[in-house]
Amino acid sequence: MQNETYVPAHLAIEAMRDNGYKNSAYAIAELMDNSVQAEADKIELLCSEEEILLPNRKSKRISQIAVLDNGKGMNNEVLKMALQFGNGTRLTRDKRDGIGRFGMGLPASSISQCKCVEIWSWQNGIENALYSYLDVDKIKNEQVQEVPQPVNKSIPEEWLERGANFGETGTLVVWSNLDRLMWSKAKTLIENSEHLIGRMYRKFINKGCLDIRLASFDSDNYNKCSFEQKAKPNDPMYLMKHSSCPEPFNDKPMFEEWPARKETIQFQGIEHEITIRFSVAKPEARANRQAGATPHGKHAAKNVGISIVRAGRELELNQSIVSASEPRERWWGIEVEFPPALDELMGVTNNKQYARNFSDVIDMVANDSENIFRSDKTYNQTKEEMEEEGDPRAPLIEIANIIKNNHSSMMDIIRKQKEGTQSDKKRYEIKPEQTASQITRERMEQGYKGASDEGEIKPPKDREKDIKEAFVSTGYDEKTASELAATTVSNNLKYFFTEDDLESDAFFTVRPRGGAIHVKLNMKHDAYKHLVEVLLSDINENDQDELQTRLHNASEGLKLLLMAWARYEDELPDGPDKEKAQEIRNDWGRIAKRFLKKS
Repeated sequence: MQNETYVPAHLAIEAMRDNGYKNSAYAIAELMDNSVQAEADKIELLCSEEEILLPNRKSKRISQIAVLDNGKGMNNEVLKMALQFGNGTRLTRDKRDGIGRFGMGLPASSISQCKCVEIWSWQNGIENALYSYLDVDKIKNEQVQEVPQPVNKSIPEEWLERGANFGETGTLVVWSNLDRLMWSKAKTLIENSEHLIGRMYRKFINKGCLDIRLASFDSDNYNKCSFEQKAKPNDPMYLMKHSSCPEPFNDKPMFEEWPARKETIQFQGIEHEITIRFSVAKPEARANRQAGATPHGKHAAKNVGISIVRAGRELELNQSIVSASEPRERWWGIEVEFPPALDELMGVTNNKQYARNFSDVIDMVANDSENIFRSDKTYNQTKEEMEEEGDPRAPLIEIANIIKNNHSSMMDIIRKQKEGTQSDKKRYEIKPEQTASQITRERMEQGYKGASDEGEIKPPKDREKDIKEAFVSTGYDEKTASELAATTVSNNLKYFFTEDDLESDAFFTVRPRGGAIHVKLNMKHDAYKHLVEVLLSDINENDQDELQTRLHNASEGLKLLLMAWARYEDELPDGPDKEKAQEIRNDWGRIAKRFLKKS
């Protein structure tokens, strides 16, 4: 009789291997999730390397990977379920209180990396270990159609030697025939996994209820460990006292905590709590002029984003609100923690890598809030409309708004942390203001007049006072503002810049102040984010790759700015308005040409 099943395993298994794990470390984390769910307090990632012969040299490659735990182990029935897709012991809502739930983790993560996964699990000493397996090739060839019945089978000697925590109960999962591994060297895999795993399970490790060992061995000398380390908590909030952050913040928090928010959400008739935490870098973390290039600055650059945490375990670092061209994004932390009961609302994927609904809402609020809340709609009105339309994301919009507003406030603080520092003074002393001032004075001699020119007849002290007030009004402290005002007047500069949040569509404003021209840049304008910050931000925050990214973004920002003007001019009807715009463009271009020739 022809097989008429909806999902013929021998045909589907290859397609199921493309199940979307970001990399090998995420797949390994699925096995560790099972260990934590099984109440293990010790987990080991063990890599076996073998020597292979390349055309001109020998090299080592990972041949097997194992995850060992001292959890409560599995009996015959549970072991069979563990190897089935979509089956498990925590599928019903009343059992949804931990990391696991979907019944996909072990088989899906395993076949995303290898063709063969073997499991030994024991509940009464390793001598009573049960064994079963999943073999992709045997399923494809229809040699196996059901999960093999678990049998008693001894754990191989090499794994007994490699593992340090074989207890009375536990589980050993071994991957072989690794045809989809991202990293071929054991040390590379361990280093990349340690960063991610340390962040995913940071709360467990920090509390002392989980110990994760990562080690590699030669396949022909399994008694000797070639590389070994323990996973340390990798805290993107930088509030943990002991973490993987380099010195001097390896044993003290690098950030300061802001007041947390606890929001209650109604979902399916039950109230649930979501906790949102915030943190900002301490001034001492950025005291060095090259803070971004320090080991702790580089560490922070790898942890940028909103940490979304479910049942104490991080799902992802969401970067919807992060500006790729802004190196100072590394100096804040945001964490959103929710219970598994909100999985459907948050849109948690079955590989536990995303909270898709929540990410959509954050992305929507961060990048399109002007359109969402047009016509003076409030958040509550928008939320009510989404609820009426049956949009499941409606309860999340308020949380996204809280995050957006706090992110904006934290970035303001971070920007002002280094105002008035030596790097700001250096920035202020650079050549463009002097060049522009010289050209402006040439134009004044030719008879051109500006509104600011009359202010030059005031006594220098009065001019300094006017200019100082402009600096103070945009956040500079009194001492720095006085120094910058004195520099402007004593150097006979015609221009000075400040930055501020302006409730306007204007990219910048121009005002006469103390005989000079005050150019105030609007930090809320997208042109500031895409172009100006790239030009003005402290380059010492960046490494080479980041600098290249910033230059690329600056180039894109300039093109977008020019295209915005082109479209503005293009939309004007033929007639006086268009002719006036063309005249302005020509006049500005003429002055710009002279300014740039002198630079």
